[in-house]
Amino acid sequence: MSSLKLRIKKATETAMKARDKPRVAALRLIGAELKRAEVDERRNLEDQDVIAALARMAKQRNDSLSYYVKAGRDDLAGQERFELDLIASFLPKPLAEAEIDILIDAAIADLGAAGLGDMGRVMGALKAKMQGRANMGAVSAKVKARLA
Repeated sequence: MSSLKLRIKKATETAMKARDKPRVAALRLIGAELKRAEVDERRNLEDQDVIAALARMAKQRNDSLSYYVKAGRDDLAGQERFELDLIASFLPKPLAEAEIDILIDAAIADLGAAGLGDMGRVMGALKAKMQGRANMGAVSAKVKARLA
């Protein structure tokens, strides 16, 4: 079992003992998503896989949060914000803009990327290093700008 998955399991047990119903419900959502990913892939998840699943869940919560705020649904927005904060607590520390720029420059140099045709290779290399630590959409835009 991955160490991150074990941390989530222990956090669920702690929340259950504390009778913190909202936290237990959110942690169970995370656990169910991880279990679904294990069943779909027919293997035990490693930390990198757990981070990818948590990043997907965080992105979903961010999207929902923006829709709820626009619709004026503060009750649902509050729930999404709570779940997003909980998910973020298990993700690695986000990268700063300067760190992202350094990693992009290094990947371009290492791969010898010269144009937009190499964007897929560069993004593939960066995804392994940045998954869950940076908004990959923003990273993609930066890579595209540098390769153009």
